[in-house]
Amino acid sequence: MSEESKVVVITGASSGIGEATAKLLAAKGNKLVIAARREKKLQEIVADIEKENGQAVYAVTDVTDLDSVKALAQLALDKFGRIDVWMNNAGLMPHSEFIKGRVEDWNRMIDVNLRGVLYGINAALPAMRDQKAGQFINVASVAAHAVHSGGGVYSATKAGVWMISEALRQEEAAAGSNVRVTVISPGAIATELVDHVTDSDQKKAMDSYYDQFAITPDRIATTIATAIDLPSDTAINEIVVRPSRQG
Repeated sequence: MSEESKVVVITGASSGIGEATAKLLAAKGNKLVIAARREKKLQEIVADIEKENGQAVYAVTDVTDLDSVKALAQLALDKFGRIDVWMNNAGLMPHSEFIKGRVEDWNRMIDVNLRGVLYGINAALPAMRDQKAGQFINVASVAAHAVHSGGGVYSATKAGVWMISEALRQEEAAAGSNVRVTVISPGAIATELVDHVTDSDQKKAMDSYYDQFAITPDRIATTIATAIDLPSDTAINEIVVRPSRQG
């Protein structure tokens, strides 16, 4: 492994931002450990990376299950000996108004968007502390900074990701651990997120909005690569990335 090459773990890697980031970072010579629930998709992405002479392994992972996330971390350590970057990317966005009472959607968002991030931190931080280096890339959203009708729970979870990340940044700075923390807050990106919207009225409106404004996930992957490639004494703590035309 060259000095520039890093071991990168990505959750939610079977599509969208996770897939685009995995492929870009692998092309740049990094070693990828990709995770999601859809094994066939993971297998296809690993095959694509290997066709381009990259290195990647996968693990079917449920980010709402702590043992599953810890097993993912152990795979990275067993296969490559370290964890340089852990990207908490898995997320759901089923918008609905509170009066609709979609409690299952709320609970699922809390489990994936918040507990998934916490479990990732719990699984990877000890290894990063031991090696005195590392970086968390936590995917929030522009919804962490603003809320609208139907987006209350989603915005709450993404604001939570921001707060968790900032507390982690402060703790690791105080510890002198050389563990960096970066929050990336995308705007409208053409991914499967909108597919998770179960409320028909919300989905129709969001489909129309994303059709008009969304940019490709490759734009976010490029931004993440920039944050990872910075010298270890410098951290981009938050990046907000919107389509140029998004208000």
